[in-house]
Amino acid sequence: MSKTLVSKDMDEKKIEEELKKIWGETPISHSDSEKELSWQEFQSKAFSSKKKKFKPWRYYAAAAVLIFALVGTGLYFNNSPLSTEIKLTENVIENTTSIVKYVALPDSSNVALSPNSKISYANNFAVNRKVEVNGEAYFKVKKDKKHPFQVFCNETTTTVLGTSFTVAENNRKEVTVALYEGSVEMTVKDQNKSWILKPGEKFTYYNKIALVADFSRFIDFENEKLSVLSTYIETNYGYHVTIPQEYYNQRITVRINKKEDLKTIIQLISEMYNLNYEVNENLKQITFQ
Repeated sequence: MSKTLVSKDMDEKKIEEELKKIWGETPISHSDSEKELSWQEFQSKAFSSKKKKFKPWRYYAAAAVLIFALVGTGLYFNNSPLSTEIKLTENVIENTTSIVKYVALPDSSNVALSPNSKISYANNFAVNRKVEVNGEAYFKVKKDKKHPFQVFCNETTTTVLGTSFTVAENNRKEVTVALYEGSVEMTVKDQNKSWILKPGEKFTYYNKIALVADFSRFIDFENEKLSVLSTYIETNYGYHVTIPQEYYNQRITVRINKKEDLKTIIQLISEMYNLNYEVNENLKQITFQ
């Protein structure tokens, strides 16, 4: 046996020992027999004798998954989106108004919280980026590969690294996740299957049935009066828009992402019609002149 092959075998054995050590350390709520059975199942897959070519990165990836599953949330064992180990009630933000409420999370991710909705999260949000949603919320998530962002709603879990999407739950406990940018992985309590969404796809879960379908991310204004776009801003962003009377009947043709930043839309109108604007945050008013 060559020196190189011996070295690889030793590395593999060392990594296997370290993984088994991690596997046995946590969580303490599981018996030794349960942990041993789980380890044997994992070992048979990760260290199969059929894998003749040693690929260290696979084991490093497996270690990362183990650390996340065991130390992070406990979801790996009980497959419950809201395990008792996850305390998300330390910070609760409710929107009791009739307009959208904008929230900046501690990691600089942003949430547009719909009326009669609320979110909750833990104090250690920087390393525990988990949010529970009741109602409807639009998320624009800051990328952080080391700390995946998870949203819990009813029995569903949405896991992302950096993206924008909506999560909504209605009175029938039907959950809808619509993806606007990036990608997300959907999982459901007590189901082994997962769903990867692409921009423009919508995941719906109701009565133990999950479906994925396309939806339109954009709204088109085809030769519409500028006043129609102003009304759209007022309805969807909660800002009253004032434009000079002579521009009311000006026509506009534009496609807008339904979750576009308000600032982008304002700047678009300003540049297209050579108008200046002022935004009064206290009065929620936009004035073009």
